[in-house]
Amino acid sequence: MKKAVNTGLSFGLTSGIITTLGLMVGLHGSTGSSMVVIGGILTIAIADAFSDALGIHICQESVNQNTREVWESTISTFLSKFFFALTFTVPVIFFDITTALIMSVAWGLLLIGAVSFIIARKRKEAAWKVICEHLLIALLVIAITHFVGLWIAAVFV
Repeated sequence: MKKAVNTGLSFGLTSGIITTLGLMVGLHGSTGSSMVVIGGILTIAIADAFSDALGIHICQESVNQNTREVWESTISTFLSKFFFALTFTVPVIFFDITTALIMSVAWGLLLIGAVSFIIARKRKEAAWKVICEHLLIALLVIAITHFVGLWIAAVFV
């Protein structure tokens, strides 16, 4: 896979998962509403995908990548972030919000584990170390946003 596409895909996938899970857990903790969570996912799938794609675009331009590589990174970032964020709507549509949240966390951690495994193999590193590092960061984000959501519900709702 081309380096530029790989950059956009790995960044978009990881960012899409972490951002979407953080938003879902926070909104669930503060509202418990499936509709609010779906609205949040759709909003973040669009706004954050464009934001991150522009960020990658500017970053790649700043390191003097050629125009084709800049656009490959930009488009692959947008598409991967948008697509992976949208996958989290499926359980929310078909299951109660608590079950959907558990399924979404499992799905997100599975994807992060898989991409971490691929990265570790590519770099010839111990896969378990890379996977544990990335999953620990993801779980930290999930825990923090859960408690922030509960705090928001207690203070503002």
